[in-house]
Amino acid sequence: MIYLLGAILMTVGAGISLLTWESAPYIYSMGALGFASMQMLQRYEGQNFNIKRLRRMMLVSDVLFLLAGVLMFANKNNLLGLDHIMYIEYVYNKWVLVLLIAAILQLYSMHRIGRELEKEAKKL
Repeated sequence: MIYLLGAILMTVGAGISLLTWESAPYIYSMGALGFASMQMLQRYEGQNFNIKRLRRMMLVSDVLFLLAGVLMFANKNNLLGLDHIMYIEYVYNKWVLVLLIAAILQLYSMHRIGRELEKEAKKL
């Protein structure tokens, strides 16, 4: 349940950030914390190397989801205290790129884990 709620809050938070609402980073970050924590609690105890590798990719994407939340907060009024040029170059709306990379990694690893688990089930 928290997993689904986290995904919904992440989507809503990222969506309303387009409307420049002040509460968007808070909503997104709550969802990212719920989503990432639920995925980090999941375990795979098998011996399949591919699934272990894909699980590590999922964990990297979880960290990137959390980093996107931090960048959303940093995007508000230059909270990191950088000068204007550095802020525009390194922080301004970079959370979108981090979120895109995390989403692609998440989709790929979820799809591949499902296929690897099916293959593993057929062997038994």
